[in-house]
Amino acid sequence: MTSPGTALAAGAPALVLVLVALGSAAVRADLSAKDFGAGLGRPLPSFLKICKRHDPNLNECIKEAVEQLRPHLTEGILELGIPSCEPLLIPEVVVNQGSGAVTVTSVYRNLRVYGPSQFVLKNIKVDLEKNRVRVRLFLPKLSMDSDYFLQGRILMLPIQGHGHSSGNYTNIEATATMTGQRVIRGGREYMDVKEFLVDFQIGHASVHLGNLFDGDQELGEIMNKFLNENWRSVAREVQPILEDTIAELFKTFANKIYHMYPLDVLLPE
Repeated sequence: MTSPGTALAAGAPALVLVLVALGSAAVRADLSAKDFGAGLGRPLPSFLKICKRHDPNLNECIKEAVEQLRPHLTEGILELGIPSCEPLLIPEVVVNQGSGAVTVTSVYRNLRVYGPSQFVLKNIKVDLEKNRVRVRLFLPKLSMDSDYFLQGRILMLPIQGHGHSSGNYTNIEATATMTGQRVIRGGREYMDVKEFLVDFQIGHASVHLGNLFDGDQELGEIMNKFLNENWRSVAREVQPILEDTIAELFKTFANKIYHMYPLDVLLPE
């Protein structure tokens, strides 16, 4: 089925905006010729809200900065490397689950995800002493479709197919925790993201896989009905590997942002 992990991946725009707001809202004010000489790249958009490191209301400042960036998600923010998010296009997601009640090899390509820009940033907590950020998100509804390949066993039943898949997910709760370590490069302090943890819960899901069992319509309808009746059990089996996979993607992206700018530029005193 269209992987429930793509529902979490679709939360990426929200997490990206948090990283941008936390890590680079102040660059607009402080970017200098020396910063460009350090390889910091182009200046950031003028609509970024500035948040100061020792602001007693830093968490609220970052939430406000994210909300100011939200209207730009539909078209994307090229200066920040954020693509258009309505729909959000994901080239490929691979899920390999080799043990338990679900053992599958699956590939989803050309994913189109609708609804990620409607995220609700419920809470953000920044701990500068521990170099830690925790974010809680809510996604009311996501719809997605993709090309897929799938083979294996789901709850002891064999399954195989390739073709078009679609899914609808509602009431998605996600928590992401990022922990970093400060390092010195070229005499300036940067942040390395060492750990990224994610946890998510989906309120309800419905899916459809086309061309199951080499186009056997009767078997395909039976399997789709089974998947929709048992989606919670399936999601529970694959959730750990999905969370680890998505967390690694987020970690890589976060480091791309934080390696671009030193901390004295990202969060000035």
